[in-house]
Amino acid sequence: MIGSIVHQLTDDISEEEIKQAGLGPYYVDHGLGIYPANAGGVPFSADGLQSTGNPVADLYENLAAEQKAKATYEYILNMTDDPDVITPIKFLREREVVHFQRFGEALRLVQDYLDSKRQFIIEKPNNMKPQPRM
Repeated sequence: MIGSIVHQLTDDISEEEIKQAGLGPYYVDHGLGIYPANAGGVPFSADGLQSTGNPVADLYENLAAEQKAKATYEYILNMTDDPDVITPIKFLREREVVHFQRFGEALRLVQDYLDSKRQFIIEKPNNMKPQPRM
């Protein structure tokens, strides 16, 4: 969605507007194509994705990621007054709130499961059961 917004905003932009916006180096490398990079120009990489294999640690990481994304959307909203940008960014921000809530619910379920006492009852075979006395 963000790529689509950027494309719409730059679709008919002139070379002079590109320079004035400070997008010259980006334009030289990518033209008006959408290239996933952060605001500092660092390309997207999976290096930032975390996975430990521990469900509690991974859920906390997911919760943090949702809050970071929400903060980014709020910063974007602070930078624009364009309703065609504001509406989808608000939608994406609200989606992060819902994701945060769902990850929180999943964390509670996992913690409850890990804290529960689990008993595994295996019935004794007949030859190990006490035999009635005759």
